[in-house]
Amino acid sequence: MSAHHLGIIGLGVMGKNLALNAASQGFTVAGFDADQEKSKQVAAETAGKLTVTNSIQEFVDALETPRRIWMMVPAGKPVDAVIQDLKPYLTPDDIVIDGGNSYFKDTERRAKELEAGGLRFFGMGVSGGEEGALHGPSLMPGGHEPSYRHLEPLLTKMAAKTSDGPCCTYLGPGGAGHYVKMVHNGIEYGIMQTICEAYDIFKNVLGLSELEIRDVFAGWNRDDLNSFLLEISIVVLGKIDPETGKPLVDLVLDTAEQKGTGKWTAQDALDLGVPVPTLTTAVIARILSGAKQERVAASEILRGRTKKFTSDKGRFISRVRQAFTIAVVGCYAQGFAQLRAASEEHKYNLKFDEVARIWKGGCIIRAKLLDPIRAAFHKEPGLRNLMLAPYFRKLINRTGSGLREVVKKAIDFGTPCPAFSNTLAYIDSYRQKRLPANLLQAQRDYFGAHTYRRIDKEGVFHTEWDK
Repeated sequence: MSAHHLGIIGLGVMGKNLALNAASQGFTVAGFDADQEKSKQVAAETAGKLTVTNSIQEFVDALETPRRIWMMVPAGKPVDAVIQDLKPYLTPDDIVIDGGNSYFKDTERRAKELEAGGLRFFGMGVSGGEEGALHGPSLMPGGHEPSYRHLEPLLTKMAAKTSDGPCCTYLGPGGAGHYVKMVHNGIEYGIMQTICEAYDIFKNVLGLSELEIRDVFAGWNRDDLNSFLLEISIVVLGKIDPETGKPLVDLVLDTAEQKGTGKWTAQDALDLGVPVPTLTTAVIARILSGAKQERVAASEILRGRTKKFTSDKGRFISRVRQAFTIAVVGCYAQGFAQLRAASEEHKYNLKFDEVARIWKGGCIIRAKLLDPIRAAFHKEPGLRNLMLAPYFRKLINRTGSGLREVVKKAIDFGTPCPAFSNTLAYIDSYRQKRLPANLLQAQRDYFGAHTYRRIDKEGVFHTEWDK
């Protein structure tokens, strides 16, 4: 068997499509999957394109050295198990890539453990779903930089392409790649929730049909709001169920699942002390959606608001567009603020204009809005918050009243809009010269002697408040 350039472990849809992608770019690929039935099926489907091996040893022996081994297995214990299976057959300088949605701290632990034995471990976020895997994903690699340079010709050819180049770049050491992918997914959660809230407001406040909402979204998607997530929402809203003749989305059970990355984003933001309320509330909304039986019961007990919309529908639709735009900006602003804090904490040295660039193609949050985001960070690399960049501060100042009006109207109709309302609270809090945290800190000093600082003199103080 001739030596192959790349090996892929895990031949599910993503692994198989990544292997086919690499093969289409002229690289020889060997594959392995512990499920022998799956291996046989993939071997039959990809005859002449991939070499499917029957054991870990056969797989490792089929690769040229230093070996490039790309794992596409579920995050957590399966990754550790595959690494343990591989280790007896690896030699120094072999590179092992984890392309799943692993937690960044697990990636950093694995890198240290393997590098102690002379092996190179790479954590790489892969975004774009099965179509992206086959035709060009956004790749977010982090780890040993010389190893990336060894992988670069392969990865940049496999990645999605835009006018600004391949959607792949070296991000930083350790778990940098998986951290960026984690926050990418957190932003994804936030934008998806924002789209769903616009849909809900159009449906329950304005009384629009699914096809009417589809047409509104299609109009948005033709200009500066163009994005992959809007595109798929347009397709979903236009799908008619052949059995009932109804919009299929109306027949989908209203419970949403999550795979962990959105939750990890929220948890680590709290650890870093970075507010990401829109991203966090998107996770909470998914969790709350899962309490279907409780919600059905509560709908018979807890009273809401019943009103009829009597204002200008066309004008209000334009206000929802403004609200949606600002909420999406808020998702990106919060995500990049978290990336900056993590980069400083973990010494990743992230280049935020490059992060925006590799998200422009292939990935789930690809959007036209990433052009001004990239430009903002390119012009001012030290920008602390995206909302302060000239392009975005003008946008927020000009159209912020639309977000406020939409939140008010949704409240009047009893329609929940946590992404919209949390974005508004985030902006209102961020722009305040003085927040009521002075009272909060005084309360903490009262019951816990936590001390406080004053605005009129230096030092740290404690007061016996009830004396």
